[in-house]
Amino acid sequence: MKFLTQTAIALCLVSGAANAANYIIDDNDKGAHAAVNFKIQHLGYSWLTGRFNDFEGHFSYEDGKLAESSVKITIDTASIDSNHAERDKHLRSDDFLAVKNYPKATFISTKIEPLENEKFNIHGKLTLHGVTKDIVINAKKIGEGKDPWGGYRAGFSGTTELKLKDFSINKDLGPASQTVYLHLHVEGIRQ
Repeated sequence: MKFLTQTAIALCLVSGAANAANYIIDDNDKGAHAAVNFKIQHLGYSWLTGRFNDFEGHFSYEDGKLAESSVKITIDTASIDSNHAERDKHLRSDDFLAVKNYPKATFISTKIEPLENEKFNIHGKLTLHGVTKDIVINAKKIGEGKDPWGGYRAGFSGTTELKLKDFSINKDLGPASQTVYLHLHVEGIRQ
């Protein structure tokens, strides 16, 4: 009886996971309908904004079944772009991202928590600068449906905050410049 119960539970889990559709993120190589942007205060006087140009990822999603959904994104840290070549060189250095030692940043979801009005929290682990921390992305569904080329797409946006010191980036930029705000825009193509 115990074996039958365990088998039934395993079959329910497998069939439940199969219900969520798989999507590939439409990144710069595919069509540039996704973005990983950031902003950080400059000396407490203004905002420095930028983006990561190269990233890839996938997610599984089914409307009304967020518990079965998941996300994985990998970012090429050397692709940081703040629209200033010398600053970008400094951001890639050991003072900040140390891209020679840590060429990739990854986010892997661990749980998706439904909220109201197409909003949800994506809990997961972010590995950046060799440090892995739990973070939460506040996300919102933008829309989903058929595209003009016979495919099906789903789009989301999200935000989160990162403390530089939490990822062992200890450059002294002043107290106003220790938090990075990430803004994520993701469109996926159903596979």
